[in-house]
Amino acid sequence: METIMDKPLIGVVMCHTQHDGHPAWILHQKYLDAVMDAGGIGVALPHRPGLGETIAQRTLPLLDGLLLPGSPSNIEPWRYGASGEEEEADPGRDELALALIPLTLKLRLPLLAICRGMQELVVAAGGTLNRQLPQNPVLHYADSAAPLAEQYDPAHHIQLAAEGQLTRLLDGVAALQVNSLHKQGIQDIGPRLQTEATAGDGVIEAVSIPDHPFAIGVQWHPEWCYQNSHASSRLFEAFINACHQYRKEKRL
Repeated sequence: METIMDKPLIGVVMCHTQHDGHPAWILHQKYLDAVMDAGGIGVALPHRPGLGETIAQRTLPLLDGLLLPGSPSNIEPWRYGASGEEEEADPGRDELALALIPLTLKLRLPLLAICRGMQELVVAAGGTLNRQLPQNPVLHYADSAAPLAEQYDPAHHIQLAAEGQLTRLLDGVAALQVNSLHKQGIQDIGPRLQTEATAGDGVIEAVSIPDHPFAIGVQWHPEWCYQNSHASSRLFEAFINACHQYRKEKRL
């Protein structure tokens, strides 16, 4: 019988923002709810520029999984060799995420990366980003002035790779309808990643590390109303199951 001490600890990276004029950390409850409903315990990970490597090395050995959530911020372009400034930057998160990912892969720690998190995985694996996706023929970014539920409505279909990890995880499903709230996307996938899903315009919507027990990134937001989606619930269940397995093997 599982006890509280058997539940895997899942690190979840936070975002830095301002609240009523005060510097603050933020992490949307929906990510932690999805983790806890699937059987994990979420551990919020704040950050500070200059401490990313230290935080990664100190925390990861204590964890059984890592979740990189979405964010209103974007990765600074110099991180993947592009020019220009990023108005919606969170440099401390960039530093922490890009320190966490290589060590996570080295430890073979389960990793689920969502939206910005998937883009962090791509950059950490040697890929690059397109800073402004076209909105035609596929609508990738919802109207930020619309009600929240409308923003997270299903926006377009994606095609899953026939032999991919997501297809196997979802029992052979070939296509999904997903929400879409990203202005940026993958330009070059890099040498380590495998494409798991694409939109109708060819934009890559999901990736994985082929030689890793569970390292999957998705561009959409499965944490939104995951209770009403078999695919979303299954994704979180599979992630937490991998974390359980990692925890068992770590304790041997």
